[in-house]
Amino acid sequence: MLLAFDIGNTETTVGLFASDRLEAHWRLHSTPNRTPDEWAYALTAQLTQSGHSTQEIRAAILASVAPQITENLSDGIEAATTRKPTRVDGRSKLPLVLDVEEPLTVGADRIVNTLAAAQLFKKDTIVVDFGTATTFDCITVDGGVRFIGGVIMPGLRTASDELVRKTAKLPATELTPPTRAIGRRTEDCIRAGVLWGTADAVDGLVRRIRAEWPSKTKPIVVATGGLAGLVAPLCKEIESVHPDLTLVGLRIAAAALGLKW
Repeated sequence: MLLAFDIGNTETTVGLFASDRLEAHWRLHSTPNRTPDEWAYALTAQLTQSGHSTQEIRAAILASVAPQITENLSDGIEAATTRKPTRVDGRSKLPLVLDVEEPLTVGADRIVNTLAAAQLFKKDTIVVDFGTATTFDCITVDGGVRFIGGVIMPGLRTASDELVRKTAKLPATELTPPTRAIGRRTEDCIRAGVLWGTADAVDGLVRRIRAEWPSKTKPIVVATGGLAGLVAPLCKEIESVHPDLTLVGLRIAAAALGLKW
């Protein structure tokens, strides 16, 4: 079996694949001070709860945007499974072109999102990934898979937390979908501002991206990431939600890099 890790700044998403099938997945807090032994214990416990064991793991792959976590987690994976994880980055030999000015700076999550979108949809695509940051990955497929750049904006929860942190009288608020734009209570005002504000920003940026698209093809727009299910229903431009897109991209990358499981 294959273990795939999407290491984010807030959460690490783990997927367990049997062949091409996603057997199980779970989320762990991306805790910078967690030791390799603690990561190994957490992984072993999650596998056990899923009805599997570390002995079933034949390969591991990771994409990380949190270097302060990567080393300890990598050592923990190896300690738990005896498999050294393969890391995806801008140098990886993958079937795509990073058609940007600084390809080595492209986030590993954006690389594997590109792989997944190209294989699953086989169309020009804008992937909107709702995480600590909200990223827009622009992908073309005519003449080969190309990542042509995109947009990075503050994530939904990042914006909400920073708003509360920097203001003395605004309370921490549960981010549930607002029913109207004009809030009658402070919490409702915050929900409307954060959620509708994010949704309208996404719709506006998608329209701007489509206006600059390098061909006459109209790209489809798909959402992924931990907060996609909360924001996507509020957006007009997002056509579908694929919560496991990044994990699928890691599985595709693992196959392309010759891993066997």
